[in-house]
Amino acid sequence: MKQRLAILGSTGSIGTSTLDVVARHPDRFEVAVLSAGSRIEPLLEQVARFRPRHAVMADPGAARQLAERVRAEGLPTEVLAGDAPLDALVAGDGVDTVMAAIVGAAGLSSCLAAARAGKRLLLANKEALVVGAELFLDAVRAGGARLLPIDSEHSAIFQSLPEDPATWPERVDRIILTASGGPFRGRDPASLREVTPEQACAHPNWVMGRKISVDSATMMNKALEVIEARYLFGLPPERLDVVIHPQSVIHSMVQYRDHSVVAQLGTPDMRVPIAYGLAWPERIASGAAALDFATLSAMTFESLEVNGHRQRFPGLQLAWDALRAAPGTTAVLNAANEEGVAAFLDRRIRFDQIHAVNLATLEAVAPPALQGLGDLLALDAAARRSARAAIGRMA
Repeated sequence: MKQRLAILGSTGSIGTSTLDVVARHPDRFEVAVLSAGSRIEPLLEQVARFRPRHAVMADPGAARQLAERVRAEGLPTEVLAGDAPLDALVAGDGVDTVMAAIVGAAGLSSCLAAARAGKRLLLANKEALVVGAELFLDAVRAGGARLLPIDSEHSAIFQSLPEDPATWPERVDRIILTASGGPFRGRDPASLREVTPEQACAHPNWVMGRKISVDSATMMNKALEVIEARYLFGLPPERLDVVIHPQSVIHSMVQYRDHSVVAQLGTPDMRVPIAYGLAWPERIASGAAALDFATLSAMTFESLEVNGHRQRFPGLQLAWDALRAAPGTTAVLNAANEEGVAAFLDRRIRFDQIHAVNLATLEAVAPPALQGLGDLLALDAAARRSARAAIGRMA
């Protein structure tokens, strides 16, 4: 039987890459649900090509316009709006596998719904773990969901670990996430005051959305990945490392107790981890180019530290600080960073002020005891209000 897929965030970079892989294997996959925020035209094109049973838009006005266009073109897809219909669809009998690629905390509710329903859950939404943490993992365990990481780094780690998760703490010495260093790896930190959004979004290796591109430039994407790795793989923060690898050929590594290292290599193309997640434990064609070792001039590595301090990427240390702080601190960090990046992209603050927004918010917001999704969303809202206040003082 074909896998029936729900692709959440289908008009984003992960969503479009997923559909590219799916289109290569029409005998294996059927698109049942597509979802997007407010971008009508690209979602309409996807609906016309893949003809899912349902399309869901977060924006009700956009959903109404899409529904009119779908009817006018005689397409069989039913268009819905909002979180509740999307949650019901991913949890329902018409979906086997969920690609969770909605950016930000907005994707948390649907991730929880899929986890509780025991779906095969391909996780490209960092916030499910960065914000949801134990709540999300409890839902995975209770529902019996199969959780497969899609971020290139976490997919690489998953591919490099032993099959039995129960053996990871005993057999694994540390996990090493690789980072390209982004577009400003070699720049003097003092010069980053003048960075424009266009420069920050010009990643040297990966084609990504604007938000994650800025996160790569500040290395906050790696901070979030450290937090995600902590919860995905169960190792304590002190056994998680990051090394700069500018070529993005090695996507991450696992060092074992005997100090042997297992690494996953590949071209910097998100279709590789997507195809692995879709077909696991099998492997299928992804459409990505193969590595040509004859043309690789070098693979180099650099420390994050300068004179014992992480001066180049001060935001990265916030990952370990947040993991050692009260539960919910990682959610505060994530919300602050989303607001800071949005303000930078809107040219309301400087690039170097994103870190200042994160620090100010962490200092101002103390997480309360968290009992459920409502508490998490309230904490997220409080952190965003604090971050916007900090941005207002800087603008």
